[in-house]
Amino acid sequence: MNNITRYLRFVKPYKWHVIGTVLIGIIKFSIPLIIPLLLKYIIDDVIGNPNLTTDAKTEKLTMIMGVMFVIFVLVRPPVEYFRQYFAQWTASKVLFDIRSNLYQHMQKLGLSYYANTRAGEVISRVINDVEQTKSFVITGLMNLWLDMGTIVIAIIIMFTMDVKLTLVSIILLPLFAVSVKFFFGRLRSLTRQRSQALAQVQGHLHERVQGMPVIKSFAIEDYEQKQFDHHNNHFLTKALQHTSWNAKAFSIVNTITDISPLIVISYAGYGVIQGSLSVGTMIAFVGYIDRLYNPLRRLVNSSTTLTQAFASMDRVFEFMDEEYDITDRRDAIECKDVKGEVAFSSVSFKYSESEAPVINQFSLHVNRGETVAFVGMSGGGKSTLVSLLPRFYDITSGSIKLDGVDIRDYKVRSLRNHIGMVLQDSILFSESVKMNILLGKPDATDEEVIAAAKAANAHEFILNLSEGYDTKVGERGVKLSGGQKQRVAIARVFLKNPPLLVLDEATSALDLESEHLIQEALEQLAKERTTFIVAHRLSTITHADKIVVIEHGQIVEVGTHHELMNKKGSYYQLFTVQQLDQEEMA
Repeated sequence: MNNITRYLRFVKPYKWHVIGTVLIGIIKFSIPLIIPLLLKYIIDDVIGNPNLTTDAKTEKLTMIMGVMFVIFVLVRPPVEYFRQYFAQWTASKVLFDIRSNLYQHMQKLGLSYYANTRAGEVISRVINDVEQTKSFVITGLMNLWLDMGTIVIAIIIMFTMDVKLTLVSIILLPLFAVSVKFFFGRLRSLTRQRSQALAQVQGHLHERVQGMPVIKSFAIEDYEQKQFDHHNNHFLTKALQHTSWNAKAFSIVNTITDISPLIVISYAGYGVIQGSLSVGTMIAFVGYIDRLYNPLRRLVNSSTTLTQAFASMDRVFEFMDEEYDITDRRDAIECKDVKGEVAFSSVSFKYSESEAPVINQFSLHVNRGETVAFVGMSGGGKSTLVSLLPRFYDITSGSIKLDGVDIRDYKVRSLRNHIGMVLQDSILFSESVKMNILLGKPDATDEEVIAAAKAANAHEFILNLSEGYDTKVGERGVKLSGGQKQRVAIARVFLKNPPLLVLDEATSALDLESEHLIQEALEQLAKERTTFIVAHRLSTITHADKIVVIEHGQIVEVGTHHELMNKKGSYYQLFTVQQLDQEEMA
């Protein structure tokens, strides 16, 4: 019930819409309840009335049916329209608020969560599971009460006609309630398992769609088909378990609702034969039995729907309860007027308690405006180190200070506002080139965007695109070459104009021509900024003020290019090997 209470907090702003929809619904559902009474009146008081002439009977029938046509043709349609419209409007607004809240939550989750969770499963919770909860608003908060109200009104009317026959009509209701509770108690667990299995299929599929070039290049379609069939079969098993139990529930519950009218017809028919009950009353009761048990059948269907909604609700709030890795301290301050002096003091970091440290007792002082390059063999911890600066992860021990203040004392967003990053795989969104550049400064003018593109050596190629700056780049920038994507990524950092710059393997996967253009843009970008470079090609960082050689998360050597070459240590060996490789390639 706790999750239902939490869900109701999202419904609370629209409580008057819910109440209004229910009131309109009561009018809508009450109108058909006139029909059995109408039948009783026409049979007993009009057709069966020996004191009325044929013309009088015709006149009465015409008058009362005229009133009924007015009610059903002029009154009921607008009532039905407004009930449906307000019910859907309210549910859609609630779902909008929940998804907005979830997206805000998603953006606060740390990178470690996304490293361990498939994107498809996250999408499934935000889209599918939230959508499934819609039935709680429409069914649980509106239709359920309308059906119960219809049942209560029908029973009250039946009691006014014949108490004994009413008691016979509802004699099986306790058995009905026990059956619903027994069968639908377990259905929530089965529904949750089914939803989880479906999310796994969606997560696997999302991952494979993104990796389709790998599947085709390795010609492993048959192997991947087996992998997908495994996940799909798991979902099928859970779906069939859910279906089997659901079918049992309906077979039992619907049997009860089918037997009840038979009991009523038998008792009422006997009463008519004995003369203790009029034919009109019997027909009216049969009509009300239909009005009574149709809502009960809908309640059974609602139980299934609500069970799905509750299971999805559990998954939504389970996701919403994921804790944040990176949070602001209570007394955190805004990061302002950054000069760019950075000090790493005995910094250690590991991704989890069970793993060995990736960074181990790392200490380094970087002056304002300096360019520092981190080099070394793959897996040494270089990229991890620079990801600690914007607090993508928090250090395990030690401290990182910016202008003398521990970065954990700054508000996270304000800290990241002062750091610009260009990564090896620069992710672009599927929107226009202009929109991707504007990520650096969303309120920038067109002139500022063009100036940033020119500084990044991107303006010329952008103008040659089919729609210039308005060209859609496709998912992850698939329509652009690697060099073009990097230059767009650099342009948005130029637009951001941060005092701290992080370049993580920004040119390692590019051809020589693209590398030259990008290297030129990066050198321009790094002027008068504190810059951290993770480099694979050592020829691109010979100008750095400090070159730091890292092995196993520790500093091996520090110095300028000339100092380290003269030292003839680890850096000298790495540089010499790369030079020999380049000469062989030439």
